[in-house]
Amino acid sequence: MIFYFSGTGNTRWAAEQIAAATGEELINIAANLQSNNEFHLKDDERIGFCFPIHGWRPPFIVREFVKQLHIKNADGHFCFGFATCGDDVGLTFDYLKEDLESAGLHLNSAFSIIMPESYIFPIIDSIDKPEVAEKKKKNGKKALETILPDIINRKSGIRKVNESHWPRLNSKVIGSFFLKKWVSDKPFHVDPKLCIRCGVCAMVCPVKNIKGGSGLSPEWLHNGLCTTCFSCYHHCPKHAIEFGNRTKGKRQYFFKQTNSSKKQN
Repeated sequence: MIFYFSGTGNTRWAAEQIAAATGEELINIAANLQSNNEFHLKDDERIGFCFPIHGWRPPFIVREFVKQLHIKNADGHFCFGFATCGDDVGLTFDYLKEDLESAGLHLNSAFSIIMPESYIFPIIDSIDKPEVAEKKKKNGKKALETILPDIINRKSGIRKVNESHWPRLNSKVIGSFFLKKWVSDKPFHVDPKLCIRCGVCAMVCPVKNIKGGSGLSPEWLHNGLCTTCFSCYHHCPKHAIEFGNRTKGKRQYFFKQTNSSKKQN
């Protein structure tokens, strides 16, 4: 049983590879936020949590989902965490371990891979150029291939993660500021002169926070679930969506299947 959250597709791709290799069921966290979060394990089933790094932490909706999770007969089942990141993980897996323990689960192993950056930072253009993004995807696939045997064989005590030079500073100080000041849908807006009312933004929003569709201009619902994953911004075919002034003139990225990221057989 693999729970995953993904904004621009990096983590979804990786979770699909893990599910294909292990035969485990994929469960979309965003699609189950309103459920009772009670799940029943099959014999010898793995438990996995896959997500992108947000502010050197798990996305806040992932943390809330885990804290409210109820899994029957979890004792003895291999439990792992897996993250996609633009650079490093900080204290991400410390937070995950703490949240899992509150739900009666134990984190056996932790893994991460570097994938193309999708978060829009102020001032700088943090989105990778296409050639850099393709190289990261290729290297990410190779890194995942080294991780899969550990997950398949349920190896405990494994920590294959991209370590941080300043984990406490990144996760506790910058991460706290990120969560309080930057995680909001309020700055999102659309340029009516560029918007073609295609409905793509509403379709790709993982938390269904955008009201829209074919022929409709998008409206952010302020439902409290926006993680600022920027999926709406990155998928807009006309670059009509902006996040305050931060995204003006910046590049876009979302995961596309290429020869370097084909699903494994």
